[in-house]
Amino acid sequence: MPERNEDIEIEKREKKSDSSKVASTFIKYAAYVIILVIILWFIVNYILPMF
Repeated sequence: MPERNEDIEIEKREKKSDSSKVASTFIKYAAYVIILVIILWFIVNYILPMF
């Protein structure tokens, strides 16, 4: 019986780490999108009016 209880504990830990991986990945890609938007905004407002 103790083995079964340990399996449940391991599954709970894996679910927690999966959700934290999803959150950290979302934050990382959100930062990429924000940086991309800032670069595009800079190009539209400062570089394109020069032409």
